[in-house]
Order: sequence, then structure tokens, then C-alpha cells
Amino acid sequence: MSDVTPDLMPEQTRDIMIDQRVFDLYDEYCHGRIDRRAFLKQAAVVAGGLAMAQALMPRYANAQTISFTDERIKATYVTYPSPGGNSGTMKGYLVQPAGKGPFPSVLVIHENRGLNPYIEDVARRFAVEGFLVLAPDGLFPVGGYPGNDDDGRELQAKLDQGKLRTDMLNGAKFLKAHALSSGKLAVTGFCWGGGTTNYLAVMLGADLKAAAPYYGAAPTTSAVADIRAPLLVNYAENDDRINSMWPEFESALKAAKVSYEMYKYPGTQHGFHNNSTPRYQEAAAKLSWERMVAHFKKNTA
Repeated sequence: MSDVTPDLMPEQTRDIMIDQRVFDLYDEYCHGRIDRRAFLKQAAVVAGGLAMAQALMPRYANAQTISFTDERIKATYVTYPSPGGNSGTMKGYLVQPAGKGPFPSVLVIHENRGLNPYIEDVARRFAVEGFLVLAPDGLFPVGGYPGNDDDGRELQAKLDQGKLRTDMLNGAKFLKAHALSSGKLAVTGFCWGGGTTNYLAVMLGADLKAAAPYYGAAPTTSAVADIRAPLLVNYAENDDRINSMWPEFESALKAAKVSYEMYKYPGTQHGFHNNSTPRYQEAAAKLSWERMVAHFKKNTA
């Protein structure tokens, strides 16, 4: 079923001003705290809220900025062992720059709904910048990203979450050891992937050269001392649940003498980097991207 009503076409939805209450409901929906029906029903209480809710649904045709046939890159799907994960095997989207390598590498971790077209495009964007990139699909053990975010979110919630993080850790190890990799690894991720980026910074220690979580949950305070990679932490301004973790996280980073920079982007919502929905904020997305690429290039050179 289409995400838009027949009289509300995608190009029209982009001009709708979204009420913050609907943004907040969408955040609840995205994180699985309410289902789609409840999201639409509660949004409808706000004047014009149903149209706003429909406008927030992802339009992945808008997310592609680098074609999968771009001559500057080569993209393929790969499988690799994942001991201790949800099935013992994982699949990911591997993208390499044109040339022979070796290349510094970046692991890109998806949100809480699997390897969707937005995340694949982020992988291609990094490859254009000269990185070997792997974007794992955490849903591979249950058939892979199902083609829509609702089903993807439901599938991911049913997985063993500890084993799912192990699958991401094994993806990092696979990429770091890849024949085309220089062995210098960076990690980024968004939402669930942002929290998992922080987790990998803890688990990989000195094997990780740089990390850039986007609006991700902070790691356990007692584990922060294990982080060795410099962090570039990206937050949205309107994201109280995630932002409330920062003071304790920052105190732990300072105590452990971990190198970090934190940027909170004014006027943004959770998910501001994702250009497939109206939560996207172009200026913040571009600036954060430029900062992240520079951070990765500096620390993986």
C-alpha cells in the first residue's frame, strides 16, 4: 500500500510544515514504541496532522545521490562468517572506489529497520570519497531487508539484540581484514546504528581509528574507558531521549581522556541526515557529512 494518500503526492508533501507534536509521534513510531496505526490515529488529532504524518513516511527515490552504476565505484553484495551472531553468516553491501587500493575503510551501520536504500546510498557516498565501505544487513538471518521499513522494523525487533551487535562487530572485523583494506577502520551509524557505533568503539578499542555516531544511545558509562578512537558525536537539537544521555557520556569521556568533538545541530530532528523524509535538514546534513569525512580521512591516513 502506498505511503501517501491519492490526493497527496510526494512532491506536495515536501512543502508541508510539520508540527513538532507530529515529529515527536513519528519518533515514537520509528523506535517501535507505537505502531503505524497508532501513529496515524494520534497524528490525526493535530490539525492537518494526518497529512503531516503521511509526509513523514520515507521516499527512497529521494535518497539516491550516487547511482549504483556510477563509474567511480564498484558495488556488490558479499557474505561472510559471523560467529556468535544470529545465524553464523552475514550479508553486506560492499562498495569500493575505482582503483586498486588498498583503501581506508568505513563500516556504515543502519537504523532499526535493516539495510534500506538510504543506507546503501550513504555507503556509495563514502566510496566516492575514497573509502572501502561495508554496510551490513542485520536482517540477513531472517531473509534480509524486506523492501519496506515497517516490516524491517518488526523483523529487527524480533532478533536477539546481543547477537545482532555481534553481527555488526564481525562486519567490522571482516572489513578491516579485507584484501582491499589498508587496515585502518572507521565506523558510523544512524539511530540504532549510532548506538551500535558507540558500542563498537568500546569493543574494538585500538583496532578502530575513528567513529562518528549520529543520534545514537551512549554506551555503558563503565565501558567508555575502553574507547581509543576519537569520536565525532552528532546530535539533533530536538531529540530529548538521546540528548539526555550526553552529560553522563561526556563526563565519562573526559574522565577516560577520550578525544571527542560533539555537535548539536540547531533546529534539527532525530534523523536529520536521512534525506528520504522531511526530517532531513540539508544544511546540517551537509555540514555534519563534511566534518565526518574530514574526521575519517585525518584518522585513517
